[in-house]
Amino acid sequence: MQLEFLLEQVVNGLVLGGYYLLIALGLSLIFSVGGIVNLAHGAFYALGAYVCVELTTRLGFGASVAISPFAVALLGILFERFILRRFYTADPILSLLVTFGLAMVAEQAIRMIWGAAPVSTEIPQSFRGSVIVGDFLFSRYRLLVLLGIWLLLQKTSFGRVVRAGIQRPDMVAALGIRLQPYMTAIVMLGVGMAALGGAFFAPITTVHPAMGAEIMTVAFVVVVIGGLGSFWGVVIAALLVGVVRGIAIHFEPAAGEASIYILMFLVLLVRPRGLLGERIEKFE
Repeated sequence: MQLEFLLEQVVNGLVLGGYYLLIALGLSLIFSVGGIVNLAHGAFYALGAYVCVELTTRLGFGASVAISPFAVALLGILFERFILRRFYTADPILSLLVTFGLAMVAEQAIRMIWGAAPVSTEIPQSFRGSVIVGDFLFSRYRLLVLLGIWLLLQKTSFGRVVRAGIQRPDMVAALGIRLQPYMTAIVMLGVGMAALGGAFFAPITTVHPAMGAEIMTVAFVVVVIGGLGSFWGVVIAALLVGVVRGIAIHFEPAAGEASIYILMFLVLLVRPRGLLGERIEKFE
């Protein structure tokens, strides 16, 4: 029985890793193409969750999941044109400071608009219930989300752009996106992925103003473990972090956070560039 429960936690950890993956890929995409470490990335994740909750009461969950990332991605246009564009060739520390300040402003703006109290939304009735596989019991919603993330990244043109943008920024041009003139589109993709993660995660977590800051820590850990400039490194790291955290929580609930930092420490001891880290080719 103990082994069965442990295997169930592994699968749940893979689902959790799927959420981390959406956030970390967007973060890595903006860095790989623009050379910007966006500390405000978590704010877009939180906005995606709040917009999803807001729209669910009016349009239903399906429509809100589709509209929320698009609406937040439109904010990415303003974000890139009026903030990030100033720092592509500047000292990286300047972009760190500016995006950190923006993250604080966004968190307080969320408190002013939606209040400081946590909010939540329910899993749609059609997605509720469990899937029984042998002796294992899994949440239907979590499995569907994991499948949806895999299909999005592997079977769509959107996924191809993300993979090329992270692994080989110069290859994005071959997909019809020239880097310099269309950096706005890259930022929209990145923040839209963060918002999509927030929308997916909203029904199974408590949505609160500081959730963006919380997810940013994990996203950075995932990117560092996977290696900057590596799509598959981030994928492996996100799933690995999710599984390690899930198993650690199973044995000791308080060890969940510590486990991911220990994992990062061990990986960097052996691979300072991360699991599949490569040299970054910043665009000019």
